[in-house]
Formats: sequence, structure tokens, C-alpha cells
Amino acid sequence: MAKAYMIGTGIGNLAAGIYLIRDGGWSGSQITMFGLETHGANDGAAVADYENEYSNTQLSNDKGFLAKGGRMLNEETYENFWDLLRSVPSLDNPGQSVTDDILNFDHAHPTHDVARLMDKENGIRNNGGKDDYSHMKFNNKDRMLLTKLIMMPESKEEKLNDISIKEWFKDSPHMFTTNFWYMWETTFAFKKESSAMELRRYMNRMILEFSRINTLEGVTRTPYNQYESVILPMRKYLEDQGVTFVNNRKVTAFQFKDTALRDDIVVTGLEYEDVAGEKQSGVISVDENDLVFDTNGSVTDSSSMGDLDTPIKENMEYAPSAKLWKQATEHFYNLGNPDKFFNDRSQSEWLSFTITTNNHYLLNQIRRITQQEPGNALNTWIDSNNLLSIVVHHQPHFHAQKENETVFWGYAMFPRKKGDYVDKAVIDMTGREILQELLGHLAEVDPAADNIRNHEEEIMKSVVNVVPVFMPYASALFNQRALGDRPDVVPKNSKNLAFISQFAEMPFDMVFTEQYSFRAAQIAVYHFMGIPDSELTPVHHYEKDPKVLAKATKTMFR
Repeated sequence: MAKAYMIGTGIGNLAAGIYLIRDGGWSGSQITMFGLETHGANDGAAVADYENEYSNTQLSNDKGFLAKGGRMLNEETYENFWDLLRSVPSLDNPGQSVTDDILNFDHAHPTHDVARLMDKENGIRNNGGKDDYSHMKFNNKDRMLLTKLIMMPESKEEKLNDISIKEWFKDSPHMFTTNFWYMWETTFAFKKESSAMELRRYMNRMILEFSRINTLEGVTRTPYNQYESVILPMRKYLEDQGVTFVNNRKVTAFQFKDTALRDDIVVTGLEYEDVAGEKQSGVISVDENDLVFDTNGSVTDSSSMGDLDTPIKENMEYAPSAKLWKQATEHFYNLGNPDKFFNDRSQSEWLSFTITTNNHYLLNQIRRITQQEPGNALNTWIDSNNLLSIVVHHQPHFHAQKENETVFWGYAMFPRKKGDYVDKAVIDMTGREILQELLGHLAEVDPAADNIRNHEEEIMKSVVNVVPVFMPYASALFNQRALGDRPDVVPKNSKNLAFISQFAEMPFDMVFTEQYSFRAAQIAVYHFMGIPDSELTPVHHYEKDPKVLAKATKTMFR
């Protein structure tokens, strides 16, 4: 009986396991998943859970919750995501699927952001004036260059090899002062240094969102954090089907069959280390009929944590998942270039922070200042030195969250730059100092006579914890790249190895989405199962819809 070995237990491999069972007719007992922790990139747990999982983490305060980041879903363009999760039972509502759970919640709590951009001079930029963020603020050269990028056919994508967004718009640096760029940059985590190729893909795949980016009306939210709302139900489904999960096991090297011309890729063994307990090492023998699915890169690899009074200590480790990928490239020439994504932190690093309080005072102050309910907010201070944003979710965001507790998170896109109110680089700040920086920015846009700055002591007394997390590879999937830098999901002449991650190559689709991981999983499974490509879940092409294009054009001139 053939077996499948999944290296990494992120959402892509979980999806591959479900596809094998649902569409490939496999038994769960044929599948083994190896992971270093349970969360993958879809975080959401108590701080103490992370402290126990990461042995190099020494905190003085392990109270409260942590969400390293968040992924925004989209109902119209996440076709594989919604289709597969209709097969996964909800853990909260018996008789419903995970898809039902999420869409029912989202339809009852639709997103409508009314405080997307803020600055000291204008406060919240939704006053109907010339700086109102409903206006994209393009000039004609911005429009010309953006249109040229969007209209470039996929067959010409090689023209964008190793071209940054900054270079594409070098004749119109005005682009980077537009409301569009501030919103795009902080909604999707792009930087000027990011790949123009990825921006082209996003503008095509997400053209539907272009006309509503200022309110985020297209964003679909989960009832709780995505670990609890998506990952846990997927793991439970797989466990119930008999899938074996082996945690704390790091696969360190592939063993390959030495074929005649070294054309065929055949995995014959997996070298591993157990990272807990006695730290044993060994080799798992892989039959030629077995399958290996590798997560060749993770945006949360090599993360570093701090707490309320402990700054992070940067983890300089080369991403473990990419290190395994790199070892494979030493054997075969057509498996991409991991260094493009994991050897330049300046393109990809950012820092997030999660705030837990023991009452709702700070939450209510943010509600008052932004004039919106929790669940709608992605607020960015466009004039902040490190481009600070916060995301205030519908409460509670965790099942274990107490009735009196508030949890929300934020992020700094440029963590090596100094704060505006704390004279340190964000990466060197404690959680307490990051909160002081945030309060300074809230105070600047607070129009009330009784300003929030008058209540800092009261707010600080309510704080359970503020947990900063530095992620050196958070935006690595947007790094400048060329065609061939990412391996195909199933590389040419691969007999039993597939790559399922944000660093595998697929046409048209866009990275930094669960959709991308689910799609890669389906492509890999269907290839090895002999299911024709015509059976793949159909995806929409809104970039060819005249009504959508007309709305986008109108927005470009708004």
C-alpha cells in the first residue's frame, strides 16, 4: 500500500491530505504528517503555547494571546478554499461545514472600514475632501504605468524578471504618495522593493477588489482566529480519518535515487531529527510508489518573540523549510532558487504585536476615535515612520478569551526604523514601548478634548501582555524574482515529489493567500492520482469581466 509523507503541517499539506482522501480515495492511515509545531502560518493561540513550542523563547510574561498575523479571505476568488472546506465539518456548529461557518459569520458581520487611512494633519481621511481615501490620487503617468503592468500578458511575464515595483514606477515616484499605494502596501504587505511580477498578478486576480479597497468590503473574516476556525477543523478531520501527525520532527535532507541521466526526481529517503526529548535522528525509507509533499518555505520561519517588558532577540537562522528546499536544489537544476526569497531580509521583514487587555477600555477608545465597530478595522497611520497599522477583530478572537478581555494585533512594515514617540527602532522595543508608540499615534488623530493621551496610565494598568513578533520572511513571497526561481508544484520528471507552499510556481494565481496553497495541493494530488486537469476546481477570471473592468477604470480616475 502506497504512503504519503507530508513535510510541514501548514494549511497546504493539510489540504493535500484532504484531497488525497476525498478525491484520491486514499485511507487516512496511508498519510503521515511531520511538523515542528501545530499552527503553521495561520496563528492563534495562548502565548504560553508558543513558549512551550519554541525552546529558544524565554519570556518574562507568557499571559495573553498571540496572533503573528492574519490572512484576509475573499469569497469570490478563493475557489479551492471554499470547495474543499465544504467537506470539513465545523467544530463549533454540528451539521455545518467550515465553509458554512465562515460565510454565515461573514454575511452576518460584513466588513466596511471607515477609517482605513489616518495622518496627523487630516485625522481619518474619510471627510470627503481632496485627501479622502476614496480617491486613489493617481496622476496620468501613474495610471499609464499601472495599466501597462495590468495589461501585460502572462506570456510576456519574463519582462518583469527581477524588476521591483520601485523600478517599474521609476518615471513616476508619485505613485508611492497615492492613497492607492498606502492601502495596497498595508493590505497585502507589499513594499516598493517587492516584485513587479507579483503586483501584476495581484492586479489581475484581485481586480474585483480594486474598486472597494478603501472599505475592504470584499474581505471575508473567520468567526475566530484562523488557527481555530480553519486549521483545527482540518486537523480534526484528518485525525478522524486516521492520519498520523508527528510533531517536533524536522526533515533535514532528501535522499534521491541516482538515475541514469539524473533526469528523474525520485525520493528514496527522508533524513530527520526529532527536536524534542532525546533529539534522535534517523532516516525514513520512501518507496518509489510513495508520495512526498514538501512545504518549501514558510513566511513564519525563524520568528522571534518578546513580551510586555522583553524585546525580541532576532533569530538569524536561515528558514528551516527553505534549507530543505535548498538541499534539493543541490541535486537537481530545475527546483528554483530559495536564496532569492530567504537571503535578503530587507525585502521581507516586518514586526507584528498582539495586545491583550483585561477590560474593554482601550477597545472602546479605538472605537470612538475610528468610529467603527471591531471586525471592520484595518487602520494605517500613513505618516508614521515605520508605517504602523492595527487590526481590531470582532471580539472574542479566541475561544478561550475571557468575557472581559480584548485582543487585537498590529504591525510595523519597517521595523528597523525608529518610532515617532519612542526613540528606538521598533525591533528593539518592548511590548510596553510598542503600545506607547501606538497610543501616541491614536492621540494625534483623536479629536476629543479629553484625549486618549490623558488615559495612558489607566490603559497600561489594563494590559495583560503585548507580544512583539519579528518575522524576517513575512513578505518573502513578494521578493524580486525571475521565472524559474520557484519550482513547479510537480517539477518536470518528478515521480513522487511535489512542492506545496507559497514558493511553488503556478500560473495566474497569487501568493500570500490560502487559495494558493489549496490550489497547489489540488494540482499535486490530481497529478499523482492521474485525475485530469479539466477536473481542477474552476477559477474566475474577473480581469476579463467588462463590468468589473469598467468599475476599476472608474476607480482609477476617482
